[in-house]
Amino acid sequence: MSIRTLGEGQDLVLIHGWAMHGGIFAPLSERLAQRFRLHVVDLPGHGDSHDYAAGSLESKRVARAIAEATPAAVWIGWSLGGLIALQAALDHPAQVRGLVEIAASPRFVRGDDWSHAVPGMIFREFAAGLIAEFRPAIERFLALETLGSANAMEELRELKAHVFERGDPSEQALLDGLAILDHADYRDELQRLSMPSLWIAGRRDRLVPTAAMQWAAERSPRGRFVEIAAGHAPFLSHADTVAEAIIEFVETAVAA
Repeated sequence: MSIRTLGEGQDLVLIHGWAMHGGIFAPLSERLAQRFRLHVVDLPGHGDSHDYAAGSLESKRVARAIAEATPAAVWIGWSLGGLIALQAALDHPAQVRGLVEIAASPRFVRGDDWSHAVPGMIFREFAAGLIAEFRPAIERFLALETLGSANAMEELRELKAHVFERGDPSEQALLDGLAILDHADYRDELQRLSMPSLWIAGRRDRLVPTAAMQWAAERSPRGRFVEIAAGHAPFLSHADTVAEAIIEFVETAVAA
């Protein structure tokens, strides 16, 4: 697995979302690297982590692999990456000194007892679309991620510019990632989080409602909630605001 390290200071691990790679964090990484040492992950089958074996993106497996390859750190996960970071926080608490969830909730799909989400059929339709039309299906998902943002066109252009710049992601990795988004449910596990957590939501996010993230923050023993006037990728449109929230969290909530 490719993990790029830059900067100096306290350690932060950054994990990207579905179909992307660590390069998507560039606006945020530039700001955080001035204070911290960053370990920017390319998940299996994404970016420079080209080789993909079946099951490599299974949440427990990939969380363990990242934990073994990095020092104890504050873990920052966006969207799908937030689920991986949450899994690591539950399974490897000694390695996760703090948890930052960006546009990620404990359950992405709607259920009878969970309205703060999208219909599960969305992810199943994208899975079917990948098999039929690989790149158009990815681009449709990117458009979904920017839906509702005040800077939707600009964010979509940036996502499209980055998504294939390190080569095509593995089709099987993408299918496995969609399965995680479709089936993961950590709601009952939040009470086990032993480290401080920060939940950063985009007010205009149409994929992960702010209500889901506020709910999660309130049920995490040491949780904090921040809402930004952004869509699903707030670190693109509001990089300074997201960086400031993370810096304040690390300096005040995470023990040195």
